[in-house]
Amino acid sequence: MFKVAAGSVEEYFSFDPAREAELRVLDALIRAAAPSLARWFVPGTPVGEPGMTMTMIGYGRFEYTVKNSAASVSWPVLGLALQKNYISLYSSVSGGGRPFAAGYSGRLGRARVSSKGVVTFTSRDDLNLEALAEMIAAIEAGLAAGGLFVG
Repeated sequence: MFKVAAGSVEEYFSFDPAREAELRVLDALIRAAAPSLARWFVPGTPVGEPGMTMTMIGYGRFEYTVKNSAASVSWPVLGLALQKNYISLYSSVSGGGRPFAAGYSGRLGRARVSSKGVVTFTSRDDLNLEALAEMIAAIEAGLAAGGLFVG
């Protein structure tokens, strides 16, 4: 299984030198489109504890609980993650009964958008960066206005 060994945002950026520039461009886009979603390093949860073990760069934060556990888990509103052969942008935002990002399927270029709202792509060249920035800005605005929800 592919695992990014990092302990900070800067270590995450430099983990894969071939994709560092990709991550930095996407990070700048996310931070410009949604400045209220503070960037942080998501260390993942230790094995055996509730939550996901993967590391990523997070934007915004919320708490949730997992079935059968009283412990809360801190998770990003948006998460940028390296995978073995692609990059993922996780969105924990929903509106109108479905993941918000799903409404951008077909508008983000050659990126794939899962039914759960995860955007995956090989490189930023696969993305319509303008549409991605629009989606992220709409997430920030929708959360602020109370029309979109996390969780």
